[in-house]
Amino acid sequence: MFGVALVALRLPLENAKKRKVLGLGLAVLMAAGGAALVAQIEGDRGIPPIASNGDFEIRGIEVNVSGDNAEDARINGWREAQRKAWVKLWESNGSGGAAPGLDDSTIESLVSAVVVEREQIGPRRYIATLGVIFDRARTGERLGMTGARARSAPLLVIPVLHQGGVATVFETRNVWQKAWAEYRTGNSAIDYVRPIGAGSESLLLTAGQLDRRSRNWWRMILDEFGASDVIMPIARLEREYPGGPVKGTFTARYGPDNRFLGSFTLNAKNDAEVPKMLEQAIGQIDRIFSQALANGVLKPDPTLNMVTQIDQALIDQTMEKLGPAPVTMEAESIDDEAGAVTTAPAAAINTFTIQFATEDAAGVDAGMAAVRGAAGVKSASTTSIAIGGTSVMRVTYAGELDALAAALRAQGWRVTVGAGALSIRK
Repeated sequence: MFGVALVALRLPLENAKKRKVLGLGLAVLMAAGGAALVAQIEGDRGIPPIASNGDFEIRGIEVNVSGDNAEDARINGWREAQRKAWVKLWESNGSGGAAPGLDDSTIESLVSAVVVEREQIGPRRYIATLGVIFDRARTGERLGMTGARARSAPLLVIPVLHQGGVATVFETRNVWQKAWAEYRTGNSAIDYVRPIGAGSESLLLTAGQLDRRSRNWWRMILDEFGASDVIMPIARLEREYPGGPVKGTFTARYGPDNRFLGSFTLNAKNDAEVPKMLEQAIGQIDRIFSQALANGVLKPDPTLNMVTQIDQALIDQTMEKLGPAPVTMEAESIDDEAGAVTTAPAAAINTFTIQFATEDAAGVDAGMAAVRGAAGVKSASTTSIAIGGTSVMRVTYAGELDALAAALRAQGWRVTVGAGALSIRK
C-alpha cells in the first residue's frame, strides 16, 4: 500500500486536474494506513538524569554487623556505614591528616540520605553495600571548604555506546545512557549538561554528530542545551559469548573536532556485573575530564563563540573624523536673574551584569581588578565562576551602561554591550 503511494508521488503532474485526483488518492491511502504510521521519534527512549546538587556522596561502603533483632542490626549497619563514609570523605576532600572523631549523632546530622545498593537482612545480622550522601552546607565547614567552588563551563554530554556492531546514543534506552543519568555530578569539577534523550533529542544527538565539524551546527546544538562545549564519553562493550565475560573499552573525547583525552579497559564477569563496571568507568572518565580541566586542556573552543565583537579600531577611526566633543557646562549653571548656582543631580546608581572570559584563576582576578578599578564602580562581586569558560559578576555603577563600557574600553578591554549587560574580553 505504501509502495503505491511512493510510486504515485513520482508520476509527472501535467495539469491541475491530475494534481487534484492524485492528492485525493494519497489522502485515502494515508487515512487507510494511518494506524500503521509511527513517528520516528516515538517510543520508549531517553532516561531523565537524577537531580545533582552539590552534596557529597560516598558509595560502595560494605558492612557486616549483628544486633538484637533484624531492625537493630540494620540500624547498626547504617551507623557503621556513616562512620566509614565520614573517614573516606575526609581523606578525599578534607584538609589533610586523620579524620576528626565525631560521635554518631553528629555524623547523622551531616547525612542527608543513605542509599541501599545491596542488602541482606537476617534475624540478627545485616550485610549490605551502602552509599552515604552528606549535605554540602553542613559538611563543607568541617572539611575546611569555604567560598565558591570553581567548576568548568557547562559541557554537553553525548554518551555513545558501541555494542553488537551498532553505535547508539538516545535511539533506544541503553545501559550506558542509564549509567550517566544515574551519576551524581555534584562532587565533580565538571558542569555536566545531560540531555534526557526523549523526543527530538534522539534525532539531534546521534553517533554521527561526533563526525560533524560545522561550527554553526554545533553552536545551534549547544545553544539548545545551554552549553559552552561538548564532551563525548564512549563505551564499547564486547561479549565473548552470551552470558559470559564482558570487556569494556572506554574513551574520553571532547570538542567539535572530537579530540582524544584518554582511554582505558575494564572487565565484567557477566551481564549482571556490567552496571557496576559502567559506574566505575564513569568515575574514571570524570577524573580524566577533571585532570584535563586542571591542566587547561578542557576549555571551550573559541571558534564556537559566535558573539559579535566590536571593532575598536573602526570606532577610533570614526571618533577621529568627528573630532573632539564640544565642552558643555553640566556640573553647574548660574541663574542670571537670581544669581543662584544650581548643581546638576548626581548620576543614578545602576546594577549591571558583566560576563568575562576566565581561562584560569588569574583571569578571574584580572577581570575583577579591571572592573573595580573603573571610575564610578561602587562594588563588583562574582555570581558565577567558570574556569576555562565565561564567569559572571554583578556590578553597582554610578552612571549609565555605555559610560561603564567606555571606561573598560579605555583599559584595553573588548566590550560587547547587551541589554543591561556587558561582555568583556582581552
